[in-house]
Amino acid sequence: MSADPEHRKRTLRAELRERRRTLTATERTAASDGFTARLTELVERHGAGSIACYLSMPDEPDTRPFVRWAEDAGIRVLFPISREDGLLDWTVGEDRSEVTGLHGIPEAMGELLGPIAINDVDLIIVPAAAVDPTGTRLGWGRGYFDKTLGSMGQCPPVYAVVYDTEFVDDVPRERHDQPVDGVVTPTRIVSF
Repeated sequence: MSADPEHRKRTLRAELRERRRTLTATERTAASDGFTARLTELVERHGAGSIACYLSMPDEPDTRPFVRWAEDAGIRVLFPISREDGLLDWTVGEDRSEVTGLHGIPEAMGELLGPIAINDVDLIIVPAAAVDPTGTRLGWGRGYFDKTLGSMGQCPPVYAVVYDTEFVDDVPRERHDQPVDGVVTPTRIVSF
């Protein structure tokens, strides 16, 4: 395999996308239940009253049941809104409506709060393709979360959400990659 981190990342992303596509409906449902339980446990463990979380794509770990639980529990949930300049705006999805945003990513509808709104959350939950035990997170290659996390002065705990097989031994790392504080899978929470 090439020593070039970007090439290694592209190869790993392709492998992981293919693995996700082959999950059965039964496996996805079981994983969704596990993610909801583990994410609920994480929020309760941190006593978070406000969180940032994303709306999952079809092949990603399903965050919607967890988001519904959080909103029903009175937890303020901020959702990312992708911008052309590579930054993220944030919104509170007032009526659980969704639109397709940049790059085909599902986004909540609501008032735009701007990039600094994330500074007020107690916990950040981010998507990932893979995570290793050092906290190195492999995203999907657009860098939105790396830019956001790298720009925060006081960053709350950040946890990436992946399937069990995506918590791997080693993820290629580049200078701009921002580490996470832990990983959530359907079966466990690991803090680094």
